[in-house]
Amino acid sequence: MPFGILNIDKPQEMTSRRAVDHIARLVKRAKAGHAGTLDPLATGVLIVCVGPATRLIPYIQEYRKVYRGRFRLGCRSDTDDITGKVQETSFEHAVARRDIESLLSRFVGRIDQVPPKFSAVHVDGRRAYELARRGQNVELASKSVEVFRIELTEFHWPDFALEIECGTGTYIRSIGRDLGEILGCGAVMTALERTQIGLFSVDDAVTLDSLTLETLPIKLLSPIQAVSNFRRYHGNTEELKMIGNGRSVSLDSDRLRGLADAPLPSHGERIAIIGQNQQLAAIAEFRAEQAVLVTKQVFARPD
Repeated sequence: MPFGILNIDKPQEMTSRRAVDHIARLVKRAKAGHAGTLDPLATGVLIVCVGPATRLIPYIQEYRKVYRGRFRLGCRSDTDDITGKVQETSFEHAVARRDIESLLSRFVGRIDQVPPKFSAVHVDGRRAYELARRGQNVELASKSVEVFRIELTEFHWPDFALEIECGTGTYIRSIGRDLGEILGCGAVMTALERTQIGLFSVDDAVTLDSLTLETLPIKLLSPIQAVSNFRRYHGNTEELKMIGNGRSVSLDSDRLRGLADAPLPSHGERIAIIGQNQQLAAIAEFRAEQAVLVTKQVFARPD
């Protein structure tokens, strides 16, 4: 069974689900799932996990993401982008580059953000976009998201571009919309590219057209890349057998040093267990008081 990760450069006007379905047809009985959706308007990094690697999706979703968004001032839209019903606005004062730059600090850090009405947020068990498409009034509560960095990279009235590094759940459309509202003229997103998720870059991504039954095994990335921020522990034969059976492993002082150089792992720290074939065998958590690795997920069963 295939076990790995695909870094896909999703094309515009394709849903993330359709991209996953394309891969699912190639891997047949193996599972396939993405680690964070992209709207049809958006392009760029879409991580698709194949086989047992689908269980690594929550770890990938924890990584920071980088986006390049393009926006147009003087407009509002029911979708907060150009795919919806766009209306031009009237306003009194022209907007200059410095006006945008002076506001960007408001969008850095932990901020409260109202998702777009046309989004995948659940409302009473339904997706918000399903209700919005039916003409129902959708009132969404704000949620806390984290933005690490935001830069104005282009400005040519009425268009501007931002590069944004953020955590999971952040809506780039909402940032453009809110910025436009503060400026008093409105703004809609005209294009979006996700350029990075953790170490996965669009520069290294593959196209769906390049994936066939013959090329897919070559394009699959090691599952270890999903947990590249975890410390690694190379288990011996006996330990791997215990871990493969879901048992905890006690570590003596010599084996503790095998985790990494000082300092030792903190209590509850997640550890990637590497098998003798240099592949991801399991995910464990370190229990400091007992000096044990508690198995959480197993990917390689003992023979």
